[in-house]
Amino acid sequence: MISMSRPLPNRNPPNRNRVRIIGGEWRSRLLQFPDAPGLRPTPDRVRETLFNWLQLRIVGAHCLDLFAGSGALGFEALSRGASGVTALETATPVAAALRQNASLLGSDRLQLLQQDALHWLDKPASQLFDVVFVDPPFADNSHARCCELLQQHGWLAPGALIYLEAGQPLTTLALPSAWQLTRHKQAGDVYYGLAEATRFIA
Repeated sequence: MISMSRPLPNRNPPNRNRVRIIGGEWRSRLLQFPDAPGLRPTPDRVRETLFNWLQLRIVGAHCLDLFAGSGALGFEALSRGASGVTALETATPVAAALRQNASLLGSDRLQLLQQDALHWLDKPASQLFDVVFVDPPFADNSHARCCELLQQHGWLAPGALIYLEAGQPLTTLALPSAWQLTRHKQAGDVYYGLAEATRFIA
């Protein structure tokens, strides 16, 4: 009599260090990314809600992803028709993975800058952006300073939308007076929403 042993349970989650593009041209494509301190891809259900909010604004948009990480937000935007994404990432292995994923997707619409977001923003704008993703590591708590620099140096196109993701309610963040928090929700310990630059300052 042959005894059939049961397979051991898989103790490594199958989707560890992978993120799935939810919609658009690259729907269901998986992106690989390395481990890095503070790297925390935006959850699938949060991204789905976000891009439902953005669906009438994302096609043709010029996007800025200040803390690119896994690339989940930037590549999702490109998949759904954004004209281009400028992505900032300081960690060399993470930046290398972003370049590799852009190559695998056959995209030349991702401009990757290996620079610190706060330093890069602290100068007169060289381009205007329609959609900006502000999703720093929660421990950095740099949301308010990023928003201040975006407004102060004129990086935002009129009526720009700014996505915010934090570990605290967005209503507690010090946003520029010219902005309005138009949508905000919570998913577990993630607080996220959209602010609109309702008054453009050149």
